[in-house]
Amino acid sequence: MNYIKSVGNEMKKVSWPSVKEVNRFTWIVVIFVVIFASYFALTDEVFSSLMDWLFSV
Repeated sequence: MNYIKSVGNEMKKVSWPSVKEVNRFTWIVVIFVVIFASYFALTDEVFSSLMDWLFSV
């Protein structure tokens, strides 16, 4: 029981982000995911095309 009280006391000390901060950080993550996904898709397409060209020679 002491453990649960300790957890409750520690959770009161936590600094929770505001809704505005959560929204901003969420959009930052979404943008970076799109950027990295685009980069890897483009890289994959280039290397795939390069391999197809090399094997067709």
